[in-house]
Amino acid sequence: MTEPAASPRSRYAALAASAFAFVVVMGIVNLFADVTYEGGGSINGPFMASLGAGAAAISIVAGLGEFLGYSLRAVSGWAADKSGRYWALTFVGYIINLFAVPAMAFAGNWYVAGALILTERIGRAIRKPTVGAMLSYSTGALGRGWVYGLNSALDETGATVGPIILAIALSRGLGYRTGYKLLFASAALAIVALVVARVIFPVPSRLEKESDRRALPAGFTPAFWLFMLAASCFGAGLMSFEFISFHLASTHVVSLTWIPLFLAISTGVGVFVNLALGRLYDRVGLTVVLVAVFVSSLFAPLVFLGGFGAALAGLVLWGVGYATQDTLLKAVLAGMLPEGKRNLAFGLFYTGYGTGWLVGSIATGLLYRVSIPGVIAFAMIVQLGSIPIFILAQRKHAAAP
Repeated sequence: MTEPAASPRSRYAALAASAFAFVVVMGIVNLFADVTYEGGGSINGPFMASLGAGAAAISIVAGLGEFLGYSLRAVSGWAADKSGRYWALTFVGYIINLFAVPAMAFAGNWYVAGALILTERIGRAIRKPTVGAMLSYSTGALGRGWVYGLNSALDETGATVGPIILAIALSRGLGYRTGYKLLFASAALAIVALVVARVIFPVPSRLEKESDRRALPAGFTPAFWLFMLAASCFGAGLMSFEFISFHLASTHVVSLTWIPLFLAISTGVGVFVNLALGRLYDRVGLTVVLVAVFVSSLFAPLVFLGGFGAALAGLVLWGVGYATQDTLLKAVLAGMLPEGKRNLAFGLFYTGYGTGWLVGSIATGLLYRVSIPGVIAFAMIVQLGSIPIFILAQRKHAAAP
């Protein structure tokens, strides 16, 4: 006797369960990855300073790293779409991204340390478009905000644990180099989790409903380019933690041991912020993006003018900015992806975002030597200036056929 065919509802429930499992497994990969490079990032600034680097050098290296980490995504995204070897590119990217961090333990001068920071960002550029595109296949079943919010919350969990590990290492007198070496373990665990994801979900596109595939635009729309411009302005005002930690250490606002803990607190709050922003986006759309951008813009005066408490509050708001980048921008972008060019779309978008980041990093690094109020004014103006462009992009997107 033949088994009755599964109902559309049960097939959809099975699809949603598989999509959720994929998001969680990739989130675990990113959790261990964030333990590694956010742990390293929490001490990169002071470590470079200990090797003789100044404020401008640290800010420019960090900005150039972010620029490479974003601009090269267009190349890796194009390569993934062209070759179809998205898993191979993902593995290569993670290996470079992760193992450059413990290698910092062997840097003999700040030039080598800076080169390793750039290497780590390049690895991230290789794997980011493929991961974002693979996750986009699960958004139809689960919701765009929830998919990227959940994945980012697991990211931020790792980004909280990593700096805590480094803070403990520094408090016990182990030093920067031993701290970097400790991160080899989390790098290895991330690769193990990635192997599990590859074995269980060899073809992530099977997680998407056919109806969602047909709804995608055929090419890059004006709304896509406007959204990229808005995100670039936002990124220009969202400074790297390397630069912020340099300021906190050089002005003695906090002790060296507290600097990784400040990052851990910021990212710890970000775990809940990502989940909340993701859920809110699925309910109210662009409004939550605009509010988050406004809130994020308030971090600079608190960080650069305040004492211990104000700087900590500022870093919490800075964490909101990172949650906006990690969850909301991806959620909006997932609704504009052209079919057959998903990896390229993520790559192009983050090329524009990275260009804004580089311009902002150079500007703030040079302004810091002249005027701290100038740094604050620049960061706030470019972030708040992104709001009307986000609105225009949304209107163009809504008006498109």
